[in-house]
Amino acid sequence: MFIKQISVVLKNVPGMLCDLSELLGKEGVNIRAISVADTSEVSTVRFVVDDPPKAVNILKGHEFSVYETDVLAVETPDHPGGLTAVVRPLKEANINVLYLYPFLGRISDQAIVILGVDKIEDAERVLTRNWVHTVGKELYNL
Repeated sequence: MFIKQISVVLKNVPGMLCDLSELLGKEGVNIRAISVADTSEVSTVRFVVDDPPKAVNILKGHEFSVYETDVLAVETPDHPGGLTAVVRPLKEANINVLYLYPFLGRISDQAIVILGVDKIEDAERVLTRNWVHTVGKELYNL
């Protein structure tokens, strides 16, 4: 069960992230998970929203360069070392975690993280075999 992540590259100047947030919010799109990584000139913003097709249309309509990527959302135990339950099976299967960031909600008492990996289909199979619950499109409604 993959979910859609949206990525945009913003100029690294004051207010760009605010403009992005205001634009999506004004159109009724809720950002549910977000990661911002910067360099000296640009920031890459990766995020999951409650309505990916709507967000993509809005952003493209405002001339943002938009990239969609399939990612995994997985539940992870919320205690010291709990993330190991997710990343150890991936390590043992030689699957590289490219990035990871938290989701702003829960289904149960477990935390949810968004995973970008180099072999997404293999990662899903490995995690499922290791009792890691992947979250699908129901994530958009949390």
